[in-house]
Amino acid sequence: MKLLRYGPVGAEKPGLLDSEGRIRALDDFVPDINGATLSPAKLAELAQIDPNTLSIVHGSPRIGPCVARPLNFVCIGLNYADHAEETGSPIPKEPIVFLKSLGAYCGPNDDVMIPRGSVKTDWEVELGIVIGSTARYVSEEDAMDHVAGYCVINDVSEREYQMERGGTWDKGKGADTFGPTGPWMVTKDEVPDPQNLKMWLDVDGVRMQDGSTKTMIFGVKTLVSYVSRFITLHPGDLISTGTPPGVGLGKKPPVFLKVGQTMHLGIEGLGEQTQKTIAA
Repeated sequence: MKLLRYGPVGAEKPGLLDSEGRIRALDDFVPDINGATLSPAKLAELAQIDPNTLSIVHGSPRIGPCVARPLNFVCIGLNYADHAEETGSPIPKEPIVFLKSLGAYCGPNDDVMIPRGSVKTDWEVELGIVIGSTARYVSEEDAMDHVAGYCVINDVSEREYQMERGGTWDKGKGADTFGPTGPWMVTKDEVPDPQNLKMWLDVDGVRMQDGSTKTMIFGVKTLVSYVSRFITLHPGDLISTGTPPGVGLGKKPPVFLKVGQTMHLGIEGLGEQTQKTIAA
């Protein structure tokens, strides 16, 4: 299934994408695409619904983030061997974990605001893991039992704030609109191998990132297990798993976003996003 949320900011409704690419209303069955909806039992119940029996949502409504606001928006840094190489960074011995501000969380096609004073705003297409049941000290063998599905995330970053202004990475990762998520969550049964998905990102029609999840250093099972040792993962939480090469920081010379540009990105089987950059 492809589950999504549509409508104005703060008033999104739950929906399902049918085989024809049309949004079908789910509000007669669930109040939202949230932690309760993502439990294994509820997802199994929703899978029994014939989409043709659901009302079609007409027009072109705004698409919101595919899951209601999570409790934890976890991110993994330097998790692609070829991305670590392009930035001149050593391969991490353990996953680099940081939290993205929930103020960054937004819809997949919402405008991205360039922070005031920013000179190094960057892009990062990433595979998102959506948690379906509470994960605390889980083993790698059991990790997938806690995964509801996957989505596309753009881990927008301000590199000067992240790397040159002191402190932790969070400073460059948590600005408003720095976490476009969606357009939908694809349940894990439709993604048999999350470690072999093509992913890409264009800026103003120019291909910047062209990679695959197969170059991830730490895979989905490892990440869910590892993060659960330090942060209890709750239903509806997200793990953004790192980015392949092609970020602006890695270009020679580096290239960064300016107001008035367009990012277009996607992951094989998980949908696409488009954001325009505006001034904060």
